[in-house]
Amino acid sequence: MVVSLYPDFGGCNLREKPKGGYLMEPLKHECGIAMIRLLKPIAYFKEKYGSYAWALSKLYLLMEKQHNRGQEGAGIGVVKLHAKPGSEYVFRERALGNRAIRDIFDKIGPSLKKINAENLSPAQVEEDVPFVGEIYLGHLRYSTTGRSGMEYVHPFLRRNNWPSRNLILCGNFNMTNVDDIFRQVVEKGQHPRIYSDTIMLLEQLGYALDRENHHVYRKYRDVLSEPELSRKIEEEIDVKTVLKAAAPTWDGGFVICGATGSGDMFALRDANGIRPAFFYKDDEIVVVASERPVLQTVFNIAKRDVQELPPGSAITVNKKGECEVAQILSPAPNQKCSFERIYFSRGSDADIYQERKKLGRLLVPEILEKIGNDIDHTVFSFIPNTAEAAFIGMVEGLQSHLDVIKTEKILKARDREALTDQRVREILSQKLRIEKIAIKDIKLRTFITEGQERDELAAHVYDVTYGCVQNNLDNLVVIDDSIVRGTTLTQSILRILDRLHPKKIIVVSSSPQVRYPDCYGIDMSSLSEFAAFRAAIALLKERGMQSVINDVYERCKIMAALPDDQQENCVKEIYAHFSQQEIAAKMAQMLTPPDTVAEVRLIFQSLAGLHEAIPSHHGDWYFSGDYPTPGGIRIVNNAFMAFYENKNIR
Repeated sequence: MVVSLYPDFGGCNLREKPKGGYLMEPLKHECGIAMIRLLKPIAYFKEKYGSYAWALSKLYLLMEKQHNRGQEGAGIGVVKLHAKPGSEYVFRERALGNRAIRDIFDKIGPSLKKINAENLSPAQVEEDVPFVGEIYLGHLRYSTTGRSGMEYVHPFLRRNNWPSRNLILCGNFNMTNVDDIFRQVVEKGQHPRIYSDTIMLLEQLGYALDRENHHVYRKYRDVLSEPELSRKIEEEIDVKTVLKAAAPTWDGGFVICGATGSGDMFALRDANGIRPAFFYKDDEIVVVASERPVLQTVFNIAKRDVQELPPGSAITVNKKGECEVAQILSPAPNQKCSFERIYFSRGSDADIYQERKKLGRLLVPEILEKIGNDIDHTVFSFIPNTAEAAFIGMVEGLQSHLDVIKTEKILKARDREALTDQRVREILSQKLRIEKIAIKDIKLRTFITEGQERDELAAHVYDVTYGCVQNNLDNLVVIDDSIVRGTTLTQSILRILDRLHPKKIIVVSSSPQVRYPDCYGIDMSSLSEFAAFRAAIALLKERGMQSVINDVYERCKIMAALPDDQQENCVKEIYAHFSQQEIAAKMAQMLTPPDTVAEVRLIFQSLAGLHEAIPSHHGDWYFSGDYPTPGGIRIVNNAFMAFYENKNIR
């Protein structure tokens, strides 16, 4: 998700425009969304499932099952379609902290007890009970800037006296062209009070929703009078028209979810499919979530029943309950986020689990090379908790290699007529030495905190298991899902692993080297904080190639003045002079604490290996620098200029 530098009632990606003209974009992270639309009356769910709050309990489960996507805050929204005039029909509750979901439902729980305590009829429940309605939205926020506050938590509300003009909005998104969107909003005569992409989207969609209201109004104003005219507007509003009017101006990665006060619901995915979205529908409900296994678990459905929302498409449900999946944005190349598969999504997804295992298997040849094929004197482990699937794949690959070795030994012994029972047992007894070396002591990813706080936490994230490594004899291979800043390696992992006195420490990353900022979703850092970038810069300086750095800066300045169709990622040149192995070696040197005794090596997944393991998700800009939109290229070039000028902006 994205966050503001200044508080607002939603605060999504407010970007300061400091002197020098660069846009400041703090570190960010994916968020999670959940939506439910009931297609039957509330009384139906009471009769079939025993509770008027059945959908609310499902929303709770959808959010808890996606808790990995948001631990800073959460919010829910409910739209009631049959509320009496003079009573609330759009409800919202938000909370902060990693207990936000429970706090929200604990807070609204007492109002639900009214249903049973007063023995309310279905009609009374539909009209009077808060947070029991037909449309439910849930959002999980995971900021990585260290900033917090209720003003940053979704969903957001745009109020109006007409239900069809009320808009409640939440999303998992980041826009790279807020300047352009802001200008378009202002040109329409609007006056946003906050400069942020959340406010821009809310105002854009609100403006388009107003125009759609006016369109239907003009169509029927001469043949209908109030209140029939207002009801006709609610019935005929086309939310697809609203989305088509606003969304083509957006440059970024997004899943935008919303509902009107009159009963229209939508979820729109960006044209490249950068952010994930899945849905399930039957004759009772339509449900949307960020991850597939969440829907499978909560609704006890098969994988085949869950559909992925196509890129550029929206799933909509109108007031009548009619559901449609429609193409809103022109098709664009597949740039589905590969990092989502490597780390952020739940590993319980059937495809993701196999992909992560394959990422581990593909690293086996380089691992064997680094240990000199000495399996007997190597201990294999992983950095918990997200690297476990890759570790399993790595072990399977190593075991296959070991099986080949055993087979060759048996065949060779047979040819020499030396294949005794004892010799067979000796050969078969050779096994991989697999241990749980690192134990995560604090549930924290240190690349989502900043400054001194991150440094202090990093030293205590892991503990170590003693007695598994032979002093100064064994190699120690540990696999992780990614190496971003390298902070945890320097301040925690390498220090504690060195206490075991291995001869060599080999840290394996199941992802390629993270070299570029991500402005679409899993936004990890400014350039100067990437370990790979620092290593490349150091190599250029060591080899007397400072001119490359200067030339890239001058090219970035030229790019800043060129139109979108002429944008090029100039920062690629920083890496072009070195192999992946050269940069990895320099990273190992720079990240190794000075008092480390063991030899330290780093291994990274290749881009070819990434795409072999994850063939359906082509988005790799944080590794390759191949940004799918002009906004991404502008941001990486601006990031380099900020680095060169020693500005704490991007």
